Amino acid sequence: MAEADTVVRADDPLDLTFSEAELEAHREHITDFVEGQLDAAGVDRAVIGLSGGIDSTLTSHLAVEALGPDAVHGLVMPSEVNRADNMSDAERVADELLGIEYDVVEINPLVDAFLDAYPDAEGDQLAVGNLRVRCRAVLNYLVGNHETALVLGTGNRSEALVGYYTKYGDGAVDCHPIAPLYKQQVRQLAKHVGVPDDLAEKTASAEMWSGQTDATEMGMDYDTLDSILALHVDGGVPKTATADHIGVPESVVERVREMYESSAHKRAMPPGPEPLY
Repeated sequence: MAEADTVVRADDPLDLTFSEAELEAHREHITDFVEGQLDAAGVDRAVIGLSGGIDSTLTSHLAVEALGPDAVHGLVMPSEVNRADNMSDAERVADELLGIEYDVVEINPLVDAFLDAYPDAEGDQLAVGNLRVRCRAVLNYLVGNHETALVLGTGNRSEALVGYYTKYGDGAVDCHPIAPLYKQQVRQLAKHVGVPDDLAEKTASAEMWSGQTDATEMGMDYDTLDSILALHVDGGVPKTATADHIGVPESVVERVREMYESSAHKRAMPPGPEPLY
């Protein structure tokens, strides 16, 4: 996804706010889901990549609630483009907030090995960014296989609907516990379960390259994106009515619709021809 020149913000985004009762219901629903996924797989441990962002922080918090701290193994996997404060936040989540076992694994040697093998890709920002994410997925599964554990994903509803994740990277997991939640609902639930505000409100970034932020890359903030997804994509409200209700140009709604449609391949198994017989 190419970087956009401007960031659009809705002045009056659609209200996707949960009540306290709804937040508690989602909390119970997700922890039950995590426990059920491990039971179904016949394992008693989970592995999760910790980025210092709100998605992995909430997911790991709920995993600990569901399974206990001894059953969750965190991986902090910095690269040369990761901000030091994000990696510090990842360790803070594992150590101070949750008290889980975690390892810090530098991925630069892995990325460098791939680029040494195929140096033509070295200047391709997107390809190398996706490579970093896929290296983390391989490490998650290395630890998961070694410990007979499930790999928990951290993807939310907003990212899934517009394909804002790396295929076979952060999308390569055994389950996504927070998949039903739009990004702003992730922040709400995080605060509800006790995640500190500085973590819940920090600027979202996949950190695929230096200085990258989700809002700049998508061309809009998550409140705007969530509103368009809830109204137009999930709710079926026509483009013009959606744009009028949120207070953005129709071109912004069209951009979200295009992201949704062009990323359909990420939400499906790889295709193959139908059997002849």
